[in-house]
Amino acid sequence: MTTHTTRTAQRIAQVRLGTDGPLVGVQGLGAMGMSEFYGDTDEAAARDTLDAALEAGVTLLDTADMYGRGANEEFLAPFVAAHRDEITLATKFGVVRGDDPRARGISNDPTYIRSAVEGSLRRLRVDVIDLYYMHRRDPAVPLAESVGAMAELVKEGKVRHLGLSEVTGAELREAHAVHPIAALQSEWSLFSRDVERSAVPAAAELGVAFVPYSPLGRGFLTGSFTDAATELPDGDFRRNQPRFSGANARRNASLLDPVRTVATAHSATPAQIALAWVHQQAAVHGLTVVPIPGTRKRGRLLENTAATRITLTEADLALLEPVAAQVAGDRYPDMSSTSAAREL
Repeated sequence: MTTHTTRTAQRIAQVRLGTDGPLVGVQGLGAMGMSEFYGDTDEAAARDTLDAALEAGVTLLDTADMYGRGANEEFLAPFVAAHRDEITLATKFGVVRGDDPRARGISNDPTYIRSAVEGSLRRLRVDVIDLYYMHRRDPAVPLAESVGAMAELVKEGKVRHLGLSEVTGAELREAHAVHPIAALQSEWSLFSRDVERSAVPAAAELGVAFVPYSPLGRGFLTGSFTDAATELPDGDFRRNQPRFSGANARRNASLLDPVRTVATAHSATPAQIALAWVHQQAAVHGLTVVPIPGTRKRGRLLENTAATRITLTEADLALLEPVAAQVAGDRYPDMSSTSAAREL
């Protein structure tokens, strides 16, 4: 089958993040897996993927201070330095890691925010971060206090634009009243649609761009694996996620059938259809949508960007519509830090 990967010479279109945010390619690149979580990385291949991304018009580069405990920011620094004027650089604070690689804490404390931004600036070797996200929300700290501290970073010229991740619609409205929010990053895919309850409508209302992470369901929607526990190597964090092992995985693998049906009709891959569906939500919900699929391979990057040129029909959308409601298992073993846990 000939897929849309043959049409990759074209650069992707551009959109604006938020009302006054930067112009970026309509698809970004999540760099997390280049340093951790998905097994061993070939750094040379990852750097080649970064080059391919920029060639294709992918200009939003997404990282976080917790990816590899800062190693991901350090890895990206030379590429950022070589292409600073062409890249919109996004990083995040809020997830705190210690010596135990499995342990996670959350901090939104203003003092912590200030120390976190200084660390990211140092590791990335930049004077200013284009888009700075609160990675996770700590309900113990008043949101206005945290966003106020982030706004101070904008005033000081250390950050250009603010973003939030995994917040509810009500939290987004509250934060936006303190300082304009350019982008909301949360999980959104054919397998994960809980954000449509309140976060998506609020973003559309406020003119906040939506940046879906894991738009390929952490690779499951590509059909590249069917059971993480038996098919993925030790060290791959998907082995511990409820959706991807045992009975849940078997149930969810069967949900890929309509994705494959639509892919065949468009001479595309399942991954391209999953991404095309996310892109098409911009028109469905009336907001800017910039997914950030992660990959370490040039071929996958080109496959992903080609999805921006696929338009699904009403019949396609109708066939794909029931998928999310049938998914078995939560998206994390512990959902307490997600927006879903705080929805009314």
